[in-house]
Amino acid sequence: MAASEILRNPFKDKLARGEVVSSMTVRLSRSSEIARIAKTAGFDMLYIDLEHSPLTLDATGQICMSCLDLGVMPAVRVPANTPDYISRILDAGALGVIAPHVRSAAEAREVVKAAKLPPQGERSNTGAFPHLHYRSFPAPETAKTINDATMVIVQFESADCLPKADEIVAVEGVDIVLVGLNDMLGDLGLAGQYDHPKVREIYETVIAACRRHGKHCGVGGLASRPDLMAEYVRMGARYVSTGTDLAFLLGAATARAKQIKDIKV
Repeated sequence: MAASEILRNPFKDKLARGEVVSSMTVRLSRSSEIARIAKTAGFDMLYIDLEHSPLTLDATGQICMSCLDLGVMPAVRVPANTPDYISRILDAGALGVIAPHVRSAAEAREVVKAAKLPPQGERSNTGAFPHLHYRSFPAPETAKTINDATMVIVQFESADCLPKADEIVAVEGVDIVLVGLNDMLGDLGLAGQYDHPKVREIYETVIAACRRHGKHCGVGGLASRPDLMAEYVRMGARYVSTGTDLAFLLGAATARAKQIKDIKV
C-alpha cells in the first residue's frame, strides 16, 4: 500500500473542485467526541484554536487523531507562528496550520518553511506519522504525501497586510487566506461595523489576489451575520469559519431555557 492511499485530505480535494467548505472552531471541548460531533453536523474541518483557549497540546493531538479517522480535516491555529508550535501540532496529527496575524510575504514563507518537509520546507521528518498510521515508507514518498496533504492557512487580521495581499497570497505553499474580520475592523477603528463599505473592499482585495494566484479566500468573524457570509461566498470565497463550539452550545442552551421560561401556566 502506498502512503498516498492511506492519507487523503478531503477538505483540500473539495476546494480543488470549487466546492464551499466550512469549519467549527474548538475552544471549549477537551475530548475527542467533538470530532464526531463535527462529522455528524456536516463540517469539513475542525479548527482547533490554541491562540484563544487553554487547550493543551495533548488534548489537541487526541482531537486531531479522531478527525483523521473520520475524514474531517484537523487544523490548528497556533499561538505564535514559530517552528516549535507549528511542527508539534502537525506531528500530533493536524493536517493544517492556521497562522494568525501574518503581515508580510516573509512571514508567510517562514510559516510554510516550518510546515513543510524538505525539499519544500525545513520541518523535521519524524519517520513515523499518525497520518500514515505510523507505517514506514521511503523518505521521499513520506515527504511528498505529507506535504501534499498539509495545508497552510494564513490570517489577515490587520490593515497593514492589505496593501501586501498580492505578494503574501503569491507565496508558494500558502493555500488559504482567512480574513479575521473582527481583529481587522478593530485595527481600522471600525469594531463591529460589519456593514461598513470597507468590509466589502477587504474581501474584494483578498478574493482578487487569491484568484490571480490560484489560492482560496476564507471568511471569518461573521458568525452573527450569515447574510454576509453568503454574500462573500458568492463573491468567490470558498471557506467559511462558522463559529465556536462555545457559541453553538450557549446559543442552543439559551434558546431552550427561554423556550421553557416562556411557557404560559
